[in-house]
Amino acid sequence: MPIPPTMSELIDDLLRRIETGEFQRGSKIPSTQQLSDHYDVSVSTIHRAVATLREQGVLVGRPGRGVFVAESS
Repeated sequence: MPIPPTMSELIDDLLRRIETGEFQRGSKIPSTQQLSDHYDVSVSTIHRAVATLREQGVLVGRPGRGVFVAESS
């Protein structure tokens, strides 16, 4: 069983997935629960990582709709 990523590794991997086009600009990212399951980390860890990327302008939240990759960053 692989070791869950650190916060830094988690953020770096999310950025990599955006840069490679796996998560395309303007598209909705997977749900918090889906990301939690994928990375084998707690939902609160995903919340903190997403909050960090939102502060950096990489992700944007749309109330009632989800979290999306920013059109440009």
